[in-house]
Amino acid sequence: MTTTLAPPAKPWSRAEFEDRLRTVGQDRYHDRHPFNIRMHQGGLGPEEVRCWIANRFHYQRHIPVKDALILAKLDSSRLRRMWLRRIEDHDGRADGEGGIERWLRLGEAAGLERETLLSGETVLPGVRLAVEGYVNFCRLRSPLEAVAASLTELTAPDLMQLRIEAFERHYPWIAPDGLAYFRARVDQGRRDSAEALDLVMEWARTREDQERAVAALSFKCDVLWSLLDAVQQYAGRPGQEELAQGRDDVRERV
Repeated sequence: MTTTLAPPAKPWSRAEFEDRLRTVGQDRYHDRHPFNIRMHQGGLGPEEVRCWIANRFHYQRHIPVKDALILAKLDSSRLRRMWLRRIEDHDGRADGEGGIERWLRLGEAAGLERETLLSGETVLPGVRLAVEGYVNFCRLRSPLEAVAASLTELTAPDLMQLRIEAFERHYPWIAPDGLAYFRARVDQGRRDSAEALDLVMEWARTREDQERAVAALSFKCDVLWSLLDAVQQYAGRPGQEELAQGRDDVRERV
């Protein structure tokens, strides 16, 4: 008895492949999460906004970490220079610069202490797991998959613009200077997503590679969704300062 293997599926056309990637972002990006929807409709109280800022900061501070892991996988000086700029965008070239610094200023504008944000003591367990999962994904997977996962940037600029308008309208108690991170990411996100999309299109030559890229982007959407799941579940419970104090009391008793 002879077994005939089915021929490998033909690659999608460039147009179809790009459409599939963009559809993942349109259908699964975290702008559709109920917490983000409430945020943009003005439905969050100050403690909920602060909870989100503090926990999202844990993700923000790991962006240059995952980008450094991707950088180490790139095999040309041109690509490494291009990806290095992403690290500089978040870490800055000097103290007081970059996206991480701007996020710290957002926290301060919302009434959070910089030291509290940097300590990470208020980060929720679900957020830690989601961020660790993403960093490990970029550490262990192929360059194609790691770069494809970054393509949530295709949808991010529109979300940043929506967020600026929402914060200005619904959360005027946050100083306008605190929104600098969102303003910077509108143009940065468009540039980064265009560069990453070109790489994914170039590298994914087979149908299998294309499907891996789509799956990687879906995974990244799950990471961002899971982060908000954790924050939403916590919202409405005692403030994070109370939670941190409770942990300290337990440590003292032990």
